[in-house]
Amino acid sequence: SFYEELLSHGILEPLTAPVEGMVLKEGARNYVAPQGSSSVVKYFLEKSDANVFFEHRVTQIHLRDGKWEVSRSMGSPEQFDIVILTMPVPEILQLQGDIVNIINESQKQQLEAVRYSSRYALGLFYEAGTRIDVPWCAQYITDNPCVRFISIDNKKRNIESPEIGPSVVVHTTVTFGHDHLDSDPAEVQQLILSHLESLVPSLPKPASVRCQKWRYSQVTKAVPNSPGHMILHTQPLLICGGDGFTHSNFDGCIDSAMSLAEAVKSHL
Repeated sequence: SFYEELLSHGILEPLTAPVEGMVLKEGARNYVAPQGSSSVVKYFLEKSDANVFFEHRVTQIHLRDGKWEVSRSMGSPEQFDIVILTMPVPEILQLQGDIVNIINESQKQQLEAVRYSSRYALGLFYEAGTRIDVPWCAQYITDNPCVRFISIDNKKRNIESPEIGPSVVVHTTVTFGHDHLDSDPAEVQQLILSHLESLVPSLPKPASVRCQKWRYSQVTKAVPNSPGHMILHTQPLLICGGDGFTHSNFDGCIDSAMSLAEAVKSHL
């Protein structure tokens, strides 16, 4: 039903452009978000009527008079009846305050065992009218130590337009991401660009380039049995979820979200 809803609103579209080297699982269907994956999140946030605040980095969680007092890096602490944590699992374990002692030993062991891959994403942005002459919209690379995936992103999203410049997205291999996680970003960018040039020598010079470190990219080892959520404290409710409790694709996110929603509803 989630896919049907997103398709009917044009948030998602079936992937029709050719992707070289993609492993097709039997029965699986692939989609693209023409306006980017953030459009999926924005759609559900707008539908929820929730008041959303950004740049509130949580640092501590304390139990105060039957409520959760949440501190952040900037601004005053606030109190809540229920707290739901969906950041990457290592960031849950970095939180300070009473939460450190609230997470029991068994839960701590399960959370500490969760593993993520790390990688870099590189974006190349071009002026309108630039032509990128390749026969594919995206390509998985299997024999390069640095580059794992290249996408002509506007082509993949099926939004080619003479008014909008094309863009290219590059994802590095897991091994490269791991080996260069704390390297100088400028050096990493240059390394990726040199490998990209050897793979696609016909690429024109971009107008701008952006390199993004993705420390927690995909879950390689989730919480055992993929429960979807974990209740850390019952009254008041402190609960965590996300792809670390299922698996890293849209289905995994939906499974965890449904699991969280049911758990929260049963505590209201």
